[in-house]
Amino acid sequence: MKNPSTRLFFNRYNNIIFLPLVLLAGSAQAQIKIGVDIAMTGAAAAIGAPTKNAILLWPKQIAGQQVEYIILDDGSDPTNAVRNAHKLISEDKVDIIVGPNTTPNALALLDVIAEGETPMVALAASASIIAPPDAKRAWAFKMPQNDSHMATILTQHMADNQVKTVAFIGFADAYGDSWWREFSRLAELRKIKVVASERYNRNDTSVIGQTLKIMSAQPDAVLIAASATPAVLPQRTLVERGYKGRIYQTHGIATRDFLKVGGKDVEGTFFPTGPAVVARQLPDSNPIKKTAMEFTRRYEAAYGPDTMTQFAADAWGAYMLIANAVPKALTVAKPGTKQFRAALRDALEQTHNLTVPQGVINMNPNDHVGLDQRSRVMGRIIGNKFTYAYGG
Repeated sequence: MKNPSTRLFFNRYNNIIFLPLVLLAGSAQAQIKIGVDIAMTGAAAAIGAPTKNAILLWPKQIAGQQVEYIILDDGSDPTNAVRNAHKLISEDKVDIIVGPNTTPNALALLDVIAEGETPMVALAASASIIAPPDAKRAWAFKMPQNDSHMATILTQHMADNQVKTVAFIGFADAYGDSWWREFSRLAELRKIKVVASERYNRNDTSVIGQTLKIMSAQPDAVLIAASATPAVLPQRTLVERGYKGRIYQTHGIATRDFLKVGGKDVEGTFFPTGPAVVARQLPDSNPIKKTAMEFTRRYEAAYGPDTMTQFAADAWGAYMLIANAVPKALTVAKPGTKQFRAALRDALEQTHNLTVPQGVINMNPNDHVGLDQRSRVMGRIIGNKFTYAYGG
């Protein structure tokens, strides 16, 4: 697969210009370089599209410094993500990497960023990207809420609605593993019995076997631990087979493509989500609402009504996180140097009380996400839209 790359510059009218890399050989280099690796094609393309849209809105300067953005597509493949990271660090000499936006790809980059001593702000969810703290994870940060945060409010919703038995079906990869680990632990604590546990691959076209096993267990509810459009398959199969219980999904579904592909089959789905996804419906008392609405208005002005997603908000939060850290790093060293990358890493780790569209960030050496319970609410799909259910 070819890995298309894009460098973003702005003309004097502040319009984004896309130029092939070959045409930039003689151009002046930006003072700060931010490399981006996301899935714009492949199984996670539905996640990559809103992510890229948000990145195209990132300002052209940070702390008075010109910024060059280099975007690479990993095609939803960990091998491509590793190749892209090597290119960004070794050839493009970026100061920081944003992405990947899938858990397997982000995990694949841990050794690369540690070796290259380049910080990474991942856009994938699993806590295993940043924990347990060790030498290579010292360079890794992430924007999405930990699965434990989302599983907490999800299992609370189940308990509050008298769910006594539940079945689980999730991706057969790190995303599914992380969700199973957190969900099964919390379900046990809340006295919810897991009566079936199944897996499937992101590219599978049938889950009939897994669905029949789940339905034979007669659970009160089913949790589908998947993301983007591949999360539709188990739910559609359950509906087609006549399942009448509650269906829960994870925060990985919050894309317009999920709604488009799922249609009537995903109506009524409950899911935990970041507050930005349902910003307009949040209570005015919610501490995140103001920031979430500011980004929602900016994003929808560019891309249309009801286009904002979890993944767009995470990408904008990554910009805010970096922009907050850069001024401190600039007092230590100049961009493009090993010392600047190290100072930027340290500044990210010291982020305190930074409100982004998905929560309030307070990081420390043992917590490279820094979000708390303010970072999630429960949502429900009603009228083919993501709506606010409760929390926050």
